[in-house]
Amino acid sequence: MTPKPLPMNRWDFGRDDWPVDDDFVGVGADLEPGTLVAAYATGMFPMPVEPGGPVGWWSPVRRGVLQLDRLRITRSLRKTMRHFTVTIDTAFDEVVTACASPVREGAWIDDQIASAYSRLHDLGWAHSIEVRDAGGALVGGLYGVAIGGLFAGESMFHRERDASKAALVGLVALLSDEHAERRLVDTQWLTPHLASLGVEEWPREKYLGALPEILETPLPARWR
Repeated sequence: MTPKPLPMNRWDFGRDDWPVDDDFVGVGADLEPGTLVAAYATGMFPMPVEPGGPVGWWSPVRRGVLQLDRLRITRSLRKTMRHFTVTIDTAFDEVVTACASPVREGAWIDDQIASAYSRLHDLGWAHSIEVRDAGGALVGGLYGVAIGGLFAGESMFHRERDASKAALVGLVALLSDEHAERRLVDTQWLTPHLASLGVEEWPREKYLGALPEILETPLPARWR
């Protein structure tokens, strides 16, 4: 789906007063589509300060990033993926709902976040990768925001072993075109699970310095 034009963001996302040693950089603003896209383009992402509370804005001092050519696919994962089918943008709201499940440790996606990203998806800026079993049931997936060569991942889930890993493999396959070297998957923070797939940490300064060129890279053909 070709992204639709967005209204201008009315908030100031200047970086001059960001703390140099804290991931938390601000609070307030709103979750309108133009605000979200402007925030990502500045190097921030939203997360409620507390469930149902005000919106906090984050820019990790150590950013989790995946360069496409560094994705690690083990022999075991390749074998498991034969039992899955990967689809794109066929069940966005279902993926967000699964990622928001309150039984998950550290669950943070509340109704305001889910609604905001659903609107962004309707406008062609937010996307989902779904993983389905042999019967077509949704067993894993991820969602995030695509701006130029940046895919800002928001969350992922799995109901079967390796299903979330399969979603990341599917995403990288989608992004791996003639512009692959100028693309980046932003995972926000690094976890052991993501590290096993080739995700690494970049200092905030490196991430912010690379962002302008990444944003100028064309979207993959599927999303133009």
